[in-house]
Amino acid sequence: MANKITIHSPATVANMVCGFDVLGFAVNDPFDIMYIEFKVEPGITIVNEDDFNLPTDPQQNVAGAALLALMEAYEKPVGFKLTINKQIKPGSGVGSSAASSAGAVVGANAILGNPFSKEDLVRFAMNGEKLASGVKHADNIAPCIYGGVTLIRSVFPLDIIKLTVPDLYVTIVHPQIEVRTADARSILKQQILLKDAIKQWGNIAGLVAGLEQGNYELIGRSLEDVLIEPTRSILIPAFDQVKKISKELGALGGGISGSGPSIFMLSTNEFTAKSVEIAMGQIYDSIGLSYHTYVTTINTNGIQLMEAS
Repeated sequence: MANKITIHSPATVANMVCGFDVLGFAVNDPFDIMYIEFKVEPGITIVNEDDFNLPTDPQQNVAGAALLALMEAYEKPVGFKLTINKQIKPGSGVGSSAASSAGAVVGANAILGNPFSKEDLVRFAMNGEKLASGVKHADNIAPCIYGGVTLIRSVFPLDIIKLTVPDLYVTIVHPQIEVRTADARSILKQQILLKDAIKQWGNIAGLVAGLEQGNYELIGRSLEDVLIEPTRSILIPAFDQVKKISKELGALGGGISGSGPSIFMLSTNEFTAKSVEIAMGQIYDSIGLSYHTYVTTINTNGIQLMEAS
């Protein structure tokens, strides 16, 4: 490929309600736009083309941390200039840090002639997630790179399973507050009851089976979280109202996207998905909280690369 590449790196929905840190899917909207260029001199230069004022020091930037891991594994001195135009707001809960981390390493890998596998790239990008949240998790990174819906059976060693992608619409509302992933993790219980764990395992298994069978009814009744959502939902205004009205309008179900504050809902048709979007907006209008909404579909391809003009 060319020495300069344009990268479209998609937003992702992690956890899928019951699958904390193990399930996630990519969506077609929104996505970050990034440009990566080969440099003769070794090292990383980061340029921001947005208003989020993220660090340009590679060691303090999630994309830089991911690139540094790739460059260490490459074992030859190389350099990159990375220009980032974020369309996925940091702290939104739809994989902003994953989009930057994954997009950077996928683009760099292409420039180098693809010496690394997708699994390698997930490992590198997880260094960005560790910088953002303190934990190397892959439930956003994997679908961003692989596309579709992914199951992280194990992180150490890394074991990623790409699942069947059902024909579903995704409605996302992002109330304009920020929930930092590290903060959302810090409030979680460190011990759980066995009966709750058993219920959660059943829901995860049911959700995976529903995806593989294309069984929408099974998907819907498996979208239940008895471990994480009861704690994290208190950070999100009007969460219970949004979930209740969305299901009344015909959505299969949904919940917190990643660590929040975004909420996602799955529907079998566009009409329902847009009806849910309108209802979400009405709820946040009624309490005077700004928000953004998206009606989109599951992105089956993941990150897209194009030669820069």
